[in-house]
Amino acid sequence: MNLQRSPSNGPVGIVAALRQEISDLLPLLSNARCVHIGSRDFWTGELDGRPVVVVLSRVGKVAAASTAVALITHFGVRAAVFAGVAGGLASEVSVGDVVVSAELLQHDVDASPLFPRWEIPLTGVARFPADARLAQTLRESADAVLADPHVLLGAEVMAAFGIRTPRVHSGLIISGDRFVCTSAESAALREALPDALAVEMEGAAVAQVCHEWGVPFAAIRTISDRADDAASVDFMQFIAQVDSRYSVAILRQWLSRPDAL
Repeated sequence: MNLQRSPSNGPVGIVAALRQEISDLLPLLSNARCVHIGSRDFWTGELDGRPVVVVLSRVGKVAAASTAVALITHFGVRAAVFAGVAGGLASEVSVGDVVVSAELLQHDVDASPLFPRWEIPLTGVARFPADARLAQTLRESADAVLADPHVLLGAEVMAAFGIRTPRVHSGLIISGDRFVCTSAESAALREALPDALAVEMEGAAVAQVCHEWGVPFAAIRTISDRADDAASVDFMQFIAQVDSRYSVAILRQWLSRPDAL
């Protein structure tokens, strides 16, 4: 059950787990002001004419959920978007692709036999749907940005990470409090959840909070690896050279749309 509806005139919450994923956004804010709540810095201001709150959630579901609650209760965000990297699970998802959430699920939740596996106890929900309009406009924005990736990344960066023709996908993103970095783990997740496109550590927790508070939410994830034995190779370089550029360009493309929200 939704507890309240988000205000239609509130700012947009933009969240990432790692500092490198949002650091390029902060210099672009006009009228920027830092609000310190708990142990987090929330940067308010305008991005391309729209009011936003940009925040580093830190890594993991609890950190992400705590950040989401603050965005809702302190700043009255009208919508929230989580941007960052993820490991690819589905065979058609490659490094350099972008996945926009249609649904989000916490793959490490299992209260069976009291509740079905993956269902969040007492909610009746395992798969939290992303806001359809928000996800669609984010996907269209990502499609526009990735239409010519050479302009955004450059041939040298694309070659370094083996990026050829990046694509945008929509579907299930799964989250858990573990960095999935072995072939055995990713194979087990694919067997258990064959429609999962990508795995990360925060999105589904934010989706649960936003569902309970009636705030539109979606996640955009750049695929940095295949969640296998090579998942940690050049991870931070990928964020700096690929994901941060994707995220800034996609979010700005999205915020510039009259139908963004």
